Amino acid sequence: MIRSDYGQHSDTEHLRGPSRARSGAVCVAMAMLLRLRASVRPWVGVCRWAHTKEKGKPLMLNPHTNKCECACCVSVECEYACACVCVSCVCVCVCGMAFTLKERQILGLQGLLPPKIETQDIQAMRFQRNLRKISDPLQKYIYLMGIQERNERLFYRVLMEDIEALMPIVYTPTVGLACTQYGHIFRRPKDAALFKVEQNVRVRGWLIGSKGLFISIMDRGHIRSILDNWPETNVKAVVVTDGERILGLGDLGVYGMGIPVGKLCLYTACAGIRPESCLPVCIDVGTDNQTLLRDPFYMGLYQRRDRSQRYDDLIDEFMEAVVDKYGQDTLIQFEDFGNHNAFRFLKKYRYKYCTFNDDIQGTAAVALAGLLAARRVVGKPITEHTVLFLGAGEAALGIANLIVMAMMEEGMSQAEARKRIWMFDKYGLLMQGREEPADTNQEAFVHASPGEEVKSFLDAVNVLKPTAIIGVAGAGRLFTHDVIKTMGSLNERPIIFALSNPTAKAECTAEDAYSLTQGRCLFASGSPFGPVTLEDGRILTPGQGNNAYIFPGVALAVILSGVRHISDTVFLEAAKTLAGQLSDEELSQGRLYPPLSNIREVSLQMAVKVVEYLYLKGMAFRYPEPVDKEAHVRSVVWNTNYDSFLPDIYDWPGVSHAPIVE
Repeated sequence: MIRSDYGQHSDTEHLRGPSRARSGAVCVAMAMLLRLRASVRPWVGVCRWAHTKEKGKPLMLNPHTNKCECACCVSVECEYACACVCVSCVCVCVCGMAFTLKERQILGLQGLLPPKIETQDIQAMRFQRNLRKISDPLQKYIYLMGIQERNERLFYRVLMEDIEALMPIVYTPTVGLACTQYGHIFRRPKDAALFKVEQNVRVRGWLIGSKGLFISIMDRGHIRSILDNWPETNVKAVVVTDGERILGLGDLGVYGMGIPVGKLCLYTACAGIRPESCLPVCIDVGTDNQTLLRDPFYMGLYQRRDRSQRYDDLIDEFMEAVVDKYGQDTLIQFEDFGNHNAFRFLKKYRYKYCTFNDDIQGTAAVALAGLLAARRVVGKPITEHTVLFLGAGEAALGIANLIVMAMMEEGMSQAEARKRIWMFDKYGLLMQGREEPADTNQEAFVHASPGEEVKSFLDAVNVLKPTAIIGVAGAGRLFTHDVIKTMGSLNERPIIFALSNPTAKAECTAEDAYSLTQGRCLFASGSPFGPVTLEDGRILTPGQGNNAYIFPGVALAVILSGVRHISDTVFLEAAKTLAGQLSDEELSQGRLYPPLSNIREVSLQMAVKVVEYLYLKGMAFRYPEPVDKEAHVRSVVWNTNYDSFLPDIYDWPGVSHAPIVE
């Protein structure tokens, strides 16, 4: 079987349908992907041949092989709604219309489709037109996820072509809203074609499918067999959450599944990691969210969170089952675990598994990249900055520790670097003698009292005189006008990062940050803000400190290199790489990060640099080492062009099938 350079089977290996158990090795052979070229640039159209035993309607029901744009209903105003029946002005049925005439005839599709044969270009145009008709972000999310369930190549093409506009839909901030509504918009993938809306109830939106694996604490002792139920066998990247701290929204239990799904969408859209090699997982150990426990539509266990040893045993079993099933170098990304668990799991597993925590390490890298970019404007080295955090949880500590590493790389001692970082949380300034004690993860940043009384964050700004403030508290608009004005009076070019997600939880708006500092501040946010026009006519474009600049490229590099353990130095290297991709022109526009429209190229360049670093430092275990690492990275990137499912037909010239007569 032909395999890509990072160990993936062909696109159609999984096409075994109900006969999988009966077919065995025969189906594997029939599912061989025959490529025309050994190396394909991801953005160049190439026809690929894939022989599949699957025929007829199942081809159109499988998102890996489907060539339809089955546009799901997004505004159901009638009694019935259907995946393949037009019921509104937005919904259009064009199932399978990109299958060629020969494919239709050979694969048993002729007559099941309208006569017209469409190109993917036409389908993408229709997809984009329908998206423009939808104004509500949640409805756009529902529509997009519906297409992903039916035709992932078309979904990713449209997402990649308009990533700047659609990333806020498939990821933060809209994914947060989708998570809060998950039980109300959920549907099982490839469900029955028709459902009846309850009498006198108007339903807006098509129901969203399950795109991941749910594992509950009741499944202890059986996780390996649950992984066997997942249809893809060649998983290379897992994103897992237990739903306890979803963005800035708190404990959403199994509703947090939207986060791993969204993260892995960006693995593919930003870095070209094959979608079938990605596995989203939600661990359900209960929820402490009383609203959900009373919600009849909640889909998880109706119990308080289990915080006993059984929880740790469950996570241990999960980690062991993943590497047993998919291999020791399988990447496992932890996402949106509570602070108390995030740090201890990172410490517990980082040297045993190929794992990282994006909330700690990914956030740290993107924040540090912003500071390194700001350094080019401010004109002072990072060792001369004083940083004050609003918040002292996993994001703040992750960023702080990486800043310390960057300062140490420039010659400062660890002790001196830590003294330049302060934290302010809900109990006040993190300092010695505080009534509320610090936990073990915070101890490195507990300092002696600054000598003056600090009761509020504004007091902390006035007393400590920071050059940069970074908000990661998830508590809303706590960078008040007075705080912003004070930062502007203390610094010629104040650095203000409002990184909390979603948008409603950001510490301040871009407009406030720019207008209250007369456009002098260097601003970045976690969720997107639009350009700001100042009174003098200048237009500034705020930077979005989105982790998507970091984790897809790092993940691709880790997968390609066969890394067993991921060092923090990898994220330091990623931060420097990201900062280096910002042009002077973009910096002059107010940006601290490259435009999101360039994120595919940013991610690939990051993967190249990280792959080079991993081999240089002896962390890579996949050999032989590629000579041209950029060519190697680009050669394995998944693209969105449709496969051809025509069998490999050829003649035997000169061969006689008659017996030889003497």
